[in-house]
Amino acid sequence: METPTTSNSPHSAADSMPESASVVIIGAGVMGAAIAYHLAERGVEDIVLVERDTPGSGSTSKAAGGVRCQFSDEVNIALAARGLEVLRNFEADFGVDIDLVSNGYLFLLDSNESADAFAANVALQQRMGLVSRMLTVAEVAELAPFVDTEGLVAGAFNPGDGHCTPEAVVSGYITAARERGVRVLKNCEVTGFEADDGPSRRVTSVITDRGTISCSQVVCAAGAWSGLIGQLAGVDLPVKPLRREIMVSEPVDFDTSGMPFTIDFSTSYYVHPEGSGLLFGCPDEVDDWSFNDKRDPNWLSTLAEHIAARTPALGEVEAKHGWAGLYEMTPDHNALIGEAEELSGFFYACGFSGHGFLMGPAVGEVLADLITGGEPFVDVSPMDKRRFATTGLRKELNVV
Repeated sequence: METPTTSNSPHSAADSMPESASVVIIGAGVMGAAIAYHLAERGVEDIVLVERDTPGSGSTSKAAGGVRCQFSDEVNIALAARGLEVLRNFEADFGVDIDLVSNGYLFLLDSNESADAFAANVALQQRMGLVSRMLTVAEVAELAPFVDTEGLVAGAFNPGDGHCTPEAVVSGYITAARERGVRVLKNCEVTGFEADDGPSRRVTSVITDRGTISCSQVVCAAGAWSGLIGQLAGVDLPVKPLRREIMVSEPVDFDTSGMPFTIDFSTSYYVHPEGSGLLFGCPDEVDDWSFNDKRDPNWLSTLAEHIAARTPALGEVEAKHGWAGLYEMTPDHNALIGEAEELSGFFYACGFSGHGFLMGPAVGEVLADLITGGEPFVDVSPMDKRRFATTGLRKELNVV
């Protein structure tokens, strides 16, 4: 997949370095791009979106593109459902084809404990209006004949879930944001912050390697790098990078048009159609908790073992290309959304632990409401980072 660039944009003249802004958003992945767009939609002026590389070039461009509503936490379900609704209408609303495929998400479950947990999650999802359902092993075999069902006890399926092209979504948001006056600063790295010395410490500027921008509000949407941005601001954002790798196959000689995004829950191995081929993913044999996004030469053998164990019918597909990217992990696998108590005016939307892309469209709306004093469509206060010191971990179980 190619990362879209905007160097030929007719708005490039508006992307020069400003001295001041009302809001500076750090990170031009799907999260930052959606926040910028929705703030502009609400009439906020002088918005600056800062990206150290090019829009969508970070973890967004390396995502598998999955969009699902099957979560165990009510806030996550609401954010995911809203995000999927936006993506279904994205081409009509933004004029960009995002290659949305709605073949559903199929979780393969190999223990009674997992099946019981997913049954409770499915019941919650159904109460919230989704059409998720539990499947018998026989139903799994019928829906996904390429799966070896040995050892499985059940499945969980939502037919409305699917996948699309992340870079196209970012491109749509960036174009729409620019049309509404947002400045997008490419190749601009944040190096520090300034704050007043009053009793309620408040952000007054963002320092970059291209100059300083005075502002009264900042949004950290820097994905796996958000913890580092927080450190520069004196804000504790418990986000750590975790490497994940993906392989895309050569075109296959069988019909994949009805193939769901299929996940072996206990191993996190997954596969879904990608154009005329297939996209595969799984964790490293040993987790790499660093900013290393280089491919591991041993990973393909690890993937081959997963393919042979759970989807041996796909064992003959040929690798075409692949890449590695970074998840932005928190201690409880839930996002951080809110305003920092250590620094007034410093908002954050990060730590989505592998499901940031699919929630980005909804979180864009939520952050725009929080910043402008509106009422978000879902109460995200449980996602405030202060939960770690007060209510404790809010564990999300359905993490891949």
